[in-house]
Amino acid sequence: MLAEAIERLFEENPERYTEEHFRLFAQFRQALNEGRIRAAEPDPASPSGWRVNAWVKKGILLGFRMGAMVEMGGGPRQPFIDKATWPLKRLSVEMGVRLVPGGSSIRDGCYVGRGVTCMPPMYINAGAWVGDGTMVDSHALIGSCAQIGRNCHISAGAQIGGVLEPVGALPVIIEDEVLVGGNCGVYEGTVVKRRAVLGAGTILTRSTPVYDLVRGEVYTASDELPLVIPEEAVVVPGSRAIAHDHGRQWGLSLYTPVIVKYRDARTAERIRLEDLLR
Repeated sequence: MLAEAIERLFEENPERYTEEHFRLFAQFRQALNEGRIRAAEPDPASPSGWRVNAWVKKGILLGFRMGAMVEMGGGPRQPFIDKATWPLKRLSVEMGVRLVPGGSSIRDGCYVGRGVTCMPPMYINAGAWVGDGTMVDSHALIGSCAQIGRNCHISAGAQIGGVLEPVGALPVIIEDEVLVGGNCGVYEGTVVKRRAVLGAGTILTRSTPVYDLVRGEVYTASDELPLVIPEEAVVVPGSRAIAHDHGRQWGLSLYTPVIVKYRDARTAERIRLEDLLR
């Protein structure tokens, strides 16, 4: 079984990797490319709705351990130099991915669904999953192992952080039909549930509470759970006053994301305009 073989090789850490080892890794990487295995997957039994597949993350790390540094593409003046085990992903017209000219890169060992549009320059790292019909806009990053749902829009300058280590940590999850606005940052295993909207400049991390003005709730991460943004929530950057000592004296405030409403007909109409770019 693939999982058992990857686990065993990861723990053995041999002094020299054989042709059989490289064939095993090639099989693993192809399974990532085809979406047959994922670094994280939906799990209704989990409080966050997702569970991490630690053995898949071990396999990705194994590739870095096994690979030798080689030149690959990029032209004679500035060749790419990276691990031989993680080349650029090979795309074809039949795959249905639209990769617009202009300096984008997609690393091998990630799943990119049909109808995905990649606007230059953008980057998708190894182990990521990008669902059908999603747009990854200019200067956007999809980090290693991040899971992006179907029909999302990852807007210009947005950063979807990667979580490769520790292997048991849940990566960033962006569920179906989420709009991530320009210059947003989603990090540290945050889960953004389906049809949520992140306004431009919103930053989500484990250490930043999110204030829900509609439901009167405050969402935070814990040792057991990541930060979870509810379905259809519309989140914008906000601030909260520092109510003690010099903070109050100096009139200071801290950044905090704020849920100002939940998706409605007007929100849906504005988002529908994004389809014209696909």
